[in-house]
Amino acid sequence: MSIRLGLQIPNFSYGTGVADLFPTVIAQAREADEAGYDAVFVMDHFYQLPMLGDPDEPMLEAYTALGGLATSTERVQLGTLVTGNTYRNPTLLAKAVTTLDVMSQGRAVLGIGTGWFELEHQQLGYEFGTFTDRFNRLYEALEIIVPMIEGKRPTFEGRYYRVESAAAEPRFRDRIPLMIGGSGEKKTIPLAARRFDHLNLIAGFDELPGKVAAVKRSCEEIGRDPDTLETSTLVSVMVDDNITDDMLPEKARGRLLVGSAERIAEQLQTKVLDAGVDGVIVNMATKVQGYRPGLITALGEALRPRVGA
Repeated sequence: MSIRLGLQIPNFSYGTGVADLFPTVIAQAREADEAGYDAVFVMDHFYQLPMLGDPDEPMLEAYTALGGLATSTERVQLGTLVTGNTYRNPTLLAKAVTTLDVMSQGRAVLGIGTGWFELEHQQLGYEFGTFTDRFNRLYEALEIIVPMIEGKRPTFEGRYYRVESAAAEPRFRDRIPLMIGGSGEKKTIPLAARRFDHLNLIAGFDELPGKVAAVKRSCEEIGRDPDTLETSTLVSVMVDDNITDDMLPEKARGRLLVGSAERIAEQLQTKVLDAGVDGVIVNMATKVQGYRPGLITALGEALRPRVGA
């Protein structure tokens, strides 16, 4: 598994009707596929997030959408950034991701986290609990999911989940890569060091050097080579030669990079890659710009030499 350059699709509001919605998703994924991106991700949410729009804006179910992309792309890895563990029984999630791996001929990535969007839990009937509750649920879920996607048949009884000789067949590969999102130095980073292949760091640019150092410490504490835990960070971008940083609202600065593809690539070099992070996953302000063919390609061409993709 190597994800040095990824595309995340964060919303499905393109100013089109429903009939044109998924064709627009396919077009973005195909452009990333052809432009040399390593992976394409969707969010695992049922409502749009507060920072991106209103709750009732279009939001596709993640694994159904990924199944469609599996048959529409040829090379890119496919996954969620990241799955909310609270939304599915672990055995269902294992089944979904192994099915995606079969459909994509071995291109699935299992991204997973604790889940955090309380409104979805409240309105859709998922138990939310405390952060500690959700993290403990994730610990238990991994005891079930990981053996299942490796072809084993776990029997497990914990506080939250119980399974008996659980199986997930068919499988395309002996092991599906595991990604976790977050940056907590007490729980998430140590868990990533113990169990995961890839850590997507959710942190501000100024925090990244400290988070990279924390990753190294956590790996060394358990005798793992830090180079074997790949890291990335998610960055929102708006590729437009006519927009500069000083044109952005104050609250958007530090969360959104704007300008030409080359200018954005330069900023990602200094703010992310020079901080020691291995790769970059970008999303584009499609709700503002709509999907504009060619922008994903232009950004990929500017970034690929910098990330080694």
